[in-house]
Amino acid sequence: MTADPRGALADLVAAFERHLEASASKRGEEDPTVIAAYDDLADAFAAYDDTLLQAYGEMTPLDIYDGDDDEDDDEDDEDEELDDHSDEDGDGAVYSGLDDADYDEEDDRA
Repeated sequence: MTADPRGALADLVAAFERHLEASASKRGEEDPTVIAAYDDLADAFAAYDDTLLQAYGEMTPLDIYDGDDDEDDDEDDEDEELDDHSDEDGDGAVYSGLDDADYDEEDDRA
């Protein structure tokens, strides 16, 4: 038997409301009430998304933030791109397109 998406949606809305109330009255950066409300909201969302998938084969376009910081990964990717594009003679220069002197308009028209 498939769970009712409407019931899961009602639970999700209630979890949003509890999170709002906890956030509005938080006491400090690590307030355990806010953390619990955050966790409850994530659980309610996952339950709703799963129920929606089971009942109708649909999902929300949302994803739960798990706290991993992807900024470090982005910086590493940028460093790798720079390494991939450095010139072969090893002077560390990065190719950034043709210089004006290297560009010939006549070749472009042919």
